[in-house]
Amino acid sequence: MFPTMILVMALVGADAPATTPADRAFQAAADEFLSGYLAFRPHTALELGIHEYDGKLADYSQDALARELTRLKSFEERFAKWPVDELTPAARADREVLLAGLRKVKFESDGAEAFQKNPITYLLAIQIDNYLLREYSPLADRVRSIIAVEKQVPRLLSAARANLQPVLGKPIVETAIKVANGGANFLQNDLPKAITELKDDALRAELKIANDAAIAEMRGYAKWLETERLPKSDHRFGIGKDKYARMLRELELVVQSPDEILELGMKELRREQAVFAETAKQINPTKPAIEVFTAIQEDHPTAEGLIPDTARGLEAIRQFVIDKKIASMPSEVRCKVDETPPFRRATSFASMDSPGPFEKGSSEAYYYVTPVEANWTAKQKDEWLTAFNYYTTDVVSIHEAYPGHYQQHLHFNASPLSRVRKSFYSYAFVEGWAHYTEQMLLDEGFPGTGDRLRTAKYRLAQSDEALLRLCRLCCSIKMHCDDMTVDEAAKFFQDNCYYQEQPARQEAVRGTYDPGYLHYTLGKLMILKLRRDWQQQEGASYSLQKFHDTMLHHGSPPLPLLRQIMLKDRELWDAAL
Repeated sequence: MFPTMILVMALVGADAPATTPADRAFQAAADEFLSGYLAFRPHTALELGIHEYDGKLADYSQDALARELTRLKSFEERFAKWPVDELTPAARADREVLLAGLRKVKFESDGAEAFQKNPITYLLAIQIDNYLLREYSPLADRVRSIIAVEKQVPRLLSAARANLQPVLGKPIVETAIKVANGGANFLQNDLPKAITELKDDALRAELKIANDAAIAEMRGYAKWLETERLPKSDHRFGIGKDKYARMLRELELVVQSPDEILELGMKELRREQAVFAETAKQINPTKPAIEVFTAIQEDHPTAEGLIPDTARGLEAIRQFVIDKKIASMPSEVRCKVDETPPFRRATSFASMDSPGPFEKGSSEAYYYVTPVEANWTAKQKDEWLTAFNYYTTDVVSIHEAYPGHYQQHLHFNASPLSRVRKSFYSYAFVEGWAHYTEQMLLDEGFPGTGDRLRTAKYRLAQSDEALLRLCRLCCSIKMHCDDMTVDEAAKFFQDNCYYQEQPARQEAVRGTYDPGYLHYTLGKLMILKLRRDWQQQEGASYSLQKFHDTMLHHGSPPLPLLRQIMLKDRELWDAAL
């Protein structure tokens, strides 16, 4: 039952602490589910900042997968039949968040999308880097956990060989080979550098033995994929329209069909292309829009100035958010701008690394920016830095930090949310919020200098980011519902967000194993719709800061559920788009 039939009354006060016997009974059942959920996914516990499972690696053997699927189905039935009318609004909201999170992992399991069709799944469970990035315990203890994990890598990759189907999607296999070899390179080259302060020689020797074995296992897995699965692979990677609709409905509570969302996405794509073209004319009416955009990319920092310039820009953005009363700042603790660690540079341009909501031993948050490499040619360095032109870099900083991911993290930690609400998140909420803030902050006048030409350059950079995410939405649906090929998707990115061939292909390939990357735009559109509806409801008492603070106060539930929490008119609950 989705979504208006889910609840029998409005979720007013949906953040309040549980006090009734019925709520406590639900919380006990939820804790029981979470205990098994995290025990099966120790890497997820580590990301959340829960360390009781440190040193453990997931068991993806066929017997273990079957037991977990049975457990998920049992809990789904149990929570679906829960007497909702006995619960307070807070517990009812918790129940819906829990069911969405449960159905996400069940979706990955009962259709075998993750374990029989995606060889990347097994590599994502090996989260060695998360033991290194945060100093939540002494280095020696974290190294012991790494050793324990590495000793279990053979078992994990043996399960992969047993579970994966003979015929897999070619782009997914090719990506898995790169990820496996990249992981081996990280263990070989970067892990030793990350533990230079370890003084225990015996522990270092033990780590070397486990590390060498894990490296050999990961390279062996890559070779097995290359010789046993790649030659048989084909281009059938789509999950199909029915399963795609189920993904939207069960994981994000979105009732609109893929066709309806695609129609909306194409309409938005044409509108944003017009914005891009018109904005380019404001900068230089004599040049094609893409040439204008290329020209503004030349305004970039030096290699030496990349980190300090990004940090200065970030502080200016933070102050703008405060001065314009965009959203409250729950903490004075800044995120630190730093170079992306070497072992993450192959896959990261810029990223936010905040501690998990349950992390007690480490509060540092890092905004990572990937620098040029010392061995690059002058041409390669300049090409890389053009991507960090001042306008795009600030738009990315808005997305990653203020008021995007990091400010959401601050609200998340400050809110009196339950363990359930802090354990699960909506893809559409999290990425939709960060993407929404890019446009919203410019709509509110950023950078606020009064320089119309400079403002137009920022708008052009923001519009380019929006076009990319719109192409993701359209290609995700077309690839998984309409048999669009990777080649066709790459051309779609080239034609519609003006990407060069190589980055366009990278975006297309990502869509083969991450159909959910439509949620950047889908979430943004749902937030814009919620804002319009909430503003009409609040009337004279509306303010932008009040809207944002109210949104962020409730964690990151599926956005249609947030509509039920924030909107009094039930007739609007299904109108998420």
